[in-house]
Amino acid sequence: MKKQEIVYREIGCAYIDGKRKFTQLELSGLLGLSLSTINGAVSNLEAVNAVSVSRRHFEVISLSRLLLYWATKRKVSNDVLYRTRAEEPVREIERNMPDEVAFTCYTAYKLMFKDAPADYSEVYAYATAEGTKEIIRRFRQKAGPPNLVVLKPDERLDAEIANGKLKHSSVCTAQMFVDLWNLKEWYARDFVAALEKRLGI
Repeated sequence: MKKQEIVYREIGCAYIDGKRKFTQLELSGLLGLSLSTINGAVSNLEAVNAVSVSRRHFEVISLSRLLLYWATKRKVSNDVLYRTRAEEPVREIERNMPDEVAFTCYTAYKLMFKDAPADYSEVYAYATAEGTKEIIRRFRQKAGPPNLVVLKPDERLDAEIANGKLKHSSVCTAQMFVDLWNLKEWYARDFVAALEKRLGI
């Protein structure tokens, strides 16, 4: 994931969790990114009217614009580490995943909201290096349409996975939205629509 996307994720996730005001210096220190990277990301969001910038801070004025702008920049396919065909039902695949993962997309939605707006057949998850090795051991490479996709996390998400800091062993809601938006399965649209309703966007 590109550095500016890490900024979009932090802003989007923090906003959904109730934070309303941000400073670029604060984000730079929190994310370990240069002020020029933070400034470029915030300027992009300001250009699409997702944030309002003042001298001391900036505020999110449109969560939907922020998420959709990020979604158009996100390329989930670029982060694929491993994909394979698992013959087990999707619930079994989820149960048999190792600890060092962060579920995203359909599984993350189900775990976070205890619901699924449609049936689904694929499991997507970010995994640490150790987690990926264990997934490959448990789910050997097989021919056929892949239904298990392992994604490479950025350094911040990697650390959160390794330290067990994630709720529901899943990515945050903003990341889930953007990843779902990028999927090609027809039922991804149902999940995106349900998530938009939950977020009020």
